[in-house]
Amino acid sequence: MQILTTAAGLQAYTEQARQTGKRVGLVPTMGALHAGHLQLVQAARAECDEVIVSLFVNPTQFNNAEDFRLYPRVPEADAVLLEPVGCTALFVPSVAEMYPRPTVLRFDFGSLEQVMEGAHRPGHFNGVATVVSKLFHLARPHRAYFGQKDWQQVAVIRQLVADLSFDLEIVACPTIREADGLAMSSRNLRLDAGARAAAPLLHRVLAAAADQVRAGVMPAEVRAAAAAALAQEPLLTPEYFEVADAQTLQPLAHYGAGRDVLLCLAAHLGGVRLIDNVVAAA
Repeated sequence: MQILTTAAGLQAYTEQARQTGKRVGLVPTMGALHAGHLQLVQAARAECDEVIVSLFVNPTQFNNAEDFRLYPRVPEADAVLLEPVGCTALFVPSVAEMYPRPTVLRFDFGSLEQVMEGAHRPGHFNGVATVVSKLFHLARPHRAYFGQKDWQQVAVIRQLVADLSFDLEIVACPTIREADGLAMSSRNLRLDAGARAAAPLLHRVLAAAADQVRAGVMPAEVRAAAAAALAQEPLLTPEYFEVADAQTLQPLAHYGAGRDVLLCLAAHLGGVRLIDNVVAAA
């Protein structure tokens, strides 16, 4: 596994791979890797000859300076995990390497970013789109791999690829969970014992909501039941719970025939912000 730290080095590596007919897979991450990330690498390895993993805590997608400061950074441990699962090159740039000068371009994803994460984290998806665009230009992958835990992010990146005609395929892989249902996340490392014990409530609420959707319970009632369940945990401060169309991400007042329903939530638990989602057929 090669370690690359410069944009020029990444470009040269992937260009050589392309010239020899190899298929390139890219797995963008912010590090502090867990089994969900490793699943993405394994999926890329099964379909590509070269698997590039980027480790970069991107400052432009944080609208909370303290969250950026506290985000786990363990690059040496990440590198140990990556080679056995098929990573062929690890891209670990500095902030100065990715942003040699301040960016002025601004993305607008319309209704896709006016709800949920976009509504509660102003500028977040602009930062995501900026760094992902840079990685796509530098690595020129045939396929890029993302986790469905960040469902809205995947939708935004698909729109980015379509609008800017990036010549690549986006592959979304299922959320990987702990045995108690908690979605794996780098931020889980920051949970203290009490918060970790309470955290599985998030998935239980989503699973119960999915059962309600499948039973035909209307969205307003699903939202109310979820809010009541989340309010029972004193360590937890809900930020949002939404019942939305899985494609458009817009909140639902009723269900459409043949349309999947996306159940999303964000909550603060012991000072740590967590998100999760499940999809149900109405």
